[in-house]
Amino acid sequence: MSQLLSLEGPEHARAVRLRTERGVFAALDVPALGGSAEGGVGPTALLVPGFMGSKEDFLPLLSGLSEGGVRVLAVDGRGQYETGDGGSVEPSYARPDLVEDLVAVVGAIGAGPVHLVGHSYGGSLVRAAVLDTAGDPELWASVTLMNFGPAGVSEGQQERLRLLLSVVGSMTLADMWPFVRNDDVDTPADVVEFLERRWLSNVPGQLAAAAEQMLNETDETDRLAGLSLPTCVLSGTPDETWVPEGVEKMARELGAAFVRIEGGGHSPNVHRPAETVSALLGFWRSCADGSARGVAGRRGAAARGVDAAGR
Repeated sequence: MSQLLSLEGPEHARAVRLRTERGVFAALDVPALGGSAEGGVGPTALLVPGFMGSKEDFLPLLSGLSEGGVRVLAVDGRGQYETGDGGSVEPSYARPDLVEDLVAVVGAIGAGPVHLVGHSYGGSLVRAAVLDTAGDPELWASVTLMNFGPAGVSEGQQERLRLLLSVVGSMTLADMWPFVRNDDVDTPADVVEFLERRWLSNVPGQLAAAAEQMLNETDETDRLAGLSLPTCVLSGTPDETWVPEGVEKMARELGAAFVRIEGGGHSPNVHRPAETVSALLGFWRSCADGSARGVAGRRGAAARGVDAAGR
């Protein structure tokens, strides 16, 4: 389960319902506060959460990104938390349909190409979106894979996913909650209550589909490397879901900008938000000035480890 330590976010964040040709999606919309003239970035970023997650996973990043001159939208995917089935009569949680959802969300935003960020399972979705659209520069300004590896998850995570699949059709989400919740004694009570409410709001079919997709993930590094799209790989460590060494190897093969955030764990957006904001803004600024590393298909240089500021 994605991790959270606080539900605090910027006062100027708005909870919105994005109406698209694919249905209605719940999102947090945070306008840019920093201006480009003061060194801000000036684009729009679309943040895609991971398995069992939601838009709230990115709350710790919103103020910093907004102050850096970025409009940010964090969205609940189809079947997640407040989006539910998105209003579809026959919702599908197959990956191609979820990719079409992301494209529709970009169309509804109406802000030109977006910087696309996917965390964990969300990384799988954004990679698929970029590949299925051939890196369309009218849709995507860049792509960042955060704590997402090239193929399947670790053996320990595979066991957990298979266990979930074995019970998701026979147990209610309420009955499953005691087995999936995080019993960290340091988690504030309001966060624990939110996590339970979010879990109960998920669509079981989406959880099952996502678990299957994570178990059967294939390595698409070569295909992604063939696209002319600025690419960043961000790795919080330690991480038990995708081995950090495998994530770094993927970055090298992509020729991508690579940022390792020590102590970020599987959720550097939560455990090291300042460093994560700095890394994202640094990468996006390099995209704006044309110096971005990780333009797959054009730059074959091996990725190197950099600090959390992206230097």
